[in-house]
Amino acid sequence: MFGASGYIGAHLVARLRADGRRVRASARALEVLEARGWEKVELVAADALDPETLPAALAGVEVAYYLVHSMAAGRHFGELDVRAARHFAAAAAAAGVRRILYLGGLAPSGARSEHIVSRRRTGEVLREGQVPVTELRAGIIVGPGSAAFEVMRDLVFHLPIMITPRWVQSTSPPIALENLLDYLARLPWVEGSAGRCFDAAGPETLTYARMMRILAEAAGRRPPWIIPVPLLSPRLSAGWLHLVTAVPTPIARALVEGLRNDFSADDSALRALLAPPLLDFRAAVEAAFRLERAPAPTNRWSLGAFAMRAERPDAAYYAKRLSVALDSRASPAALWRLIAAIGGDTRYYYLNSLWTIREWLDRAIGGPGRGAGRRDPEALEVGDRLDHWSVLGVEPERRLTLRFGMRAPGAGIMEFELHPQPGGLTRLSITGYWHPCGIWGLLYWYALLPAHRLVFKGLAREISRRAEQDD
Repeated sequence: MFGASGYIGAHLVARLRADGRRVRASARALEVLEARGWEKVELVAADALDPETLPAALAGVEVAYYLVHSMAAGRHFGELDVRAARHFAAAAAAAGVRRILYLGGLAPSGARSEHIVSRRRTGEVLREGQVPVTELRAGIIVGPGSAAFEVMRDLVFHLPIMITPRWVQSTSPPIALENLLDYLARLPWVEGSAGRCFDAAGPETLTYARMMRILAEAAGRRPPWIIPVPLLSPRLSAGWLHLVTAVPTPIARALVEGLRNDFSADDSALRALLAPPLLDFRAAVEAAFRLERAPAPTNRWSLGAFAMRAERPDAAYYAKRLSVALDSRASPAALWRLIAAIGGDTRYYYLNSLWTIREWLDRAIGGPGRGAGRRDPEALEVGDRLDHWSVLGVEPERRLTLRFGMRAPGAGIMEFELHPQPGGLTRLSITGYWHPCGIWGLLYWYALLPAHRLVFKGLAREISRRAEQDD
C-alpha cells in the first residue's frame, strides 16, 4: 500500500488486517509507519518519485493501493503527482502486480482547480500502464484527518460567527470514512471491477454550511452563525483559513480552490456491485468522533492520535512542529541518563528561569504549575508525572515522549530521540508538536515559537555537553 502514512492508508491497513489480508505498508519515512504500532504488517520505505525504491516495495504484490498525492508540496504539486504515477505504473507492471486500486476525487466537468485536475490526471496516467486499474472517486470524506472535515471541525469548535466566502453554499455528497474503507477493502476482489472508474458517495448532497451546522450539533456545540459574502476569492479564503485552522496551508489552499464547483456523484454502479448500508452525514460525524476516541496503543507522537491531543476533540488533528537536532560525541547511554533525569530537582538544564516563570504563570491562572516533581529522580515509566508533564512513552536509549500539562489553548508534546550515526556519533533530536485549539492556539504557537526554538537548541547543546563530559 503506497500512502500508508496518510489517514486513509492508516485506517485501511487496520481494516485489511482485520479481514485477514497480508499487508505491506509503504511510505517515504519508515519511522512514521513504525509509530503506528501495527502488528503483522510489513513496513517498507519507498517514494513514487524515486523509481529505484519501487521494485522492492512492489515485489510479490497482488493488489497495489495507490493513495499518494503531493498537495502538501505546495506549488506545482500536479506535476509531481503525474511523475509519481508514471513511475508507479511502470514499476507495478515490471513487478507483475495484478491490480492497482487508486483513490481519486470527484471531478466536475469544467473544473480548473489544480487539485481536481491532478487527481483526474493521475488516474489517467495509471491507466496508461499495463496493470488494470480500478479508480474510486470520492468527494468529502467524513473522518478524522480528512482535510475538509478538519477544516469544518476547526471552524465549528472555535468560530461561533463566521464571515465566509460564497463556497459555503456549494454542494457535495460526503461519504463516511467507514463506508469508503469498506469499498476500498472489498472492491479489488470483486469480479467486474477491473479497468473501471466508480463514484463513491454518501446518501445525501449537502451544502458546506449545512454540513457545519450538523457537525456542530453532533459535537454538542451551538451551530455557528454563518454570513456568506461575495468578496472572498479562493486565494483570500485560503489565507483566511490559515489564521483559523491547523490544516497545512498548501492542502487548505488546494481544497478551497476546488470548492468553486458543486460536486455530484453517480454511485449506482458501485452500489450495484457491493450494496453497502450507507451512513448519512450526521451518523458519519458521530462515527468519526467514536473512531478517534477508540483506545489505541500509542507510545510516541503519531499524526492525529487522540492521546497526543490530550483527548481533546477541539484540539486540531494536524500539528505545528518545531524540531532541533545535533550530532553528539556522547554515547546513547550517556545521553539517555540525562534525558531520563530531566525535571524534578534536576530541572531542565538550560534557562531554568524561563521554565519557572511559565510554571508560576500557569499556577496563577489555576493550572498545575510545576506540579509534584518526579516519582523517582532517575527512572521513568509510562504514566509517570514529571512536573507538569505526563510520560506517554519510554524507550530507553531511543525515545522519551512527554505530554504538556499546563493550561494552554491546545495540546503539546515534547519528544526526545536518539539515533546512532556513523563515526561513533549520536544524533539527539528534540521535537515539539502543538495541536492548537483555534485561532488562540495558533497565536500561542507563533508568539512563543522564538522562545521555544531558543530553549530547544540550548537544551540539546547542554544535554550533549554534559553527556560528553560524563563519557
